[in-house]
Amino acid sequence: MAKTPVLTPQADDFPRWYQDLITKAELADNGPVRGTMVIRPYGYGLWERMQGEMDARIKETGTQNAYFPLLIPQSYLTREADHVEGFAPELAVVTHGGGKELEEPAVVRPTSEMIINDYFSKWIQSYRDLPLLINQWANVVRWELRPRLFLRTTEFLWQEGHTAHATYEEARDFAAHIHRKVYEDFMVNVLAMDVVPGRKTVKERFAGAINTLTLEGMMGDGKALQMATSHELGQNFAKAFNTQYLSKDGRQELVWQTSWGSTTRMIGALVMMHGDDNGLRVPPRLAQTQAVVLAIKGDEAVLAKVRELGDRLKAAGIRVHVDDRTDTPFGRRAVDWELKGVPVRIEIGPRDLENGTAMLARRIPGGKEPVSLDALVSLLPQVLEEDQALLLKQSRERRESRTSEVSTIDEAVEVAGAGGWARIPWAVLGEEGEAKLADHAATVRCLVAEDGSVPDADDAPGNVAVVARAY
Repeated sequence: MAKTPVLTPQADDFPRWYQDLITKAELADNGPVRGTMVIRPYGYGLWERMQGEMDARIKETGTQNAYFPLLIPQSYLTREADHVEGFAPELAVVTHGGGKELEEPAVVRPTSEMIINDYFSKWIQSYRDLPLLINQWANVVRWELRPRLFLRTTEFLWQEGHTAHATYEEARDFAAHIHRKVYEDFMVNVLAMDVVPGRKTVKERFAGAINTLTLEGMMGDGKALQMATSHELGQNFAKAFNTQYLSKDGRQELVWQTSWGSTTRMIGALVMMHGDDNGLRVPPRLAQTQAVVLAIKGDEAVLAKVRELGDRLKAAGIRVHVDDRTDTPFGRRAVDWELKGVPVRIEIGPRDLENGTAMLARRIPGGKEPVSLDALVSLLPQVLEEDQALLLKQSRERRESRTSEVSTIDEAVEVAGAGGWARIPWAVLGEEGEAKLADHAATVRCLVAEDGSVPDADDAPGNVAVVARAY
């Protein structure tokens, strides 16, 4: 009789596979309020690693971390019309506190443009105060009608950056720098994710922005996922909050601004881009545990060797976990680590010890082979880098093989409906065609130039629209 699979196969039901993996790899559970989630330690460990890598890149730009309140006076949201209109359906509003009705309702933070700009207007007086570069790691609440763990939840964790500059050019260049040198660098070189950098259409851009830059990733089922965005806000919020500075010429000038963010959605992307029917596959540069050393049996000599090898690997700079829980069956433990996507398992039993070897199981390419115990410490860094590169290669090959050049709207709809991405000239599609895509659950994920670079304008000659169904 065939064994029942641990996870629903991707080919049978991709959404069910995703939910199975989230649960069985112990990443998260549904929270008590609809749309909320409890992030379990293994899932939160992934987020902590993401935070650390991102935070270092953000700080390299000169940006400093701060924190702003969760509750925002409702009146703040009326100051920038496009912004409030864009967020109105998602707002959670507190009307009572301390046993009585509040004089002014407070909105639970959906994003912080409003409250941060209120303080920017107080902190910025002169050109000497610019640029002002602030980031916060926080939670936000957006009332979600169709929740899905990590992808769309009522409350989620994120970082949001907010900056003020003296000129349009400085703000534009900073938004572009965050887009490519912080977000894209992190996603490609740490998450091993092939992403497409592009420009959002007017319809898809952030509420209150004059330009939104995005990074789009193709998931295992061919759908797109917006990974992170960087926005040029122009002077929209500066006008709403009268954020001015005294220039070197002695004139009062409005600042130019940016905002940018990435969220725990990246954990969902990690699952859907790299996961397979056996579970997660975590890129070695991200993994909080890069190698797990498993004792197959509770033999004293085996346990001693497992612990000694763990110490040697740790001393070599590898993030290692020693699994000496021999009261739990070995097969169960091996399946559990495979589900969690730990890049390398090193399995040692009495026979291995006699042979001076260990069984090296590689999660990303798959397969096992015996390796000399003496060679493991020097071999593992090379193995981990090979597997990191393989994940990125597989990610890129998937996108390239499932992306089609098309010349009509009907062709774009057909490709998106079949689980692929379509590239169509923006001059052919246009805003009218973009509206038609919505009837078929497809959207323009971004605009790119013919050579794959990010266009300087929405209507730049040669712009290509990337069309897909999306999460």
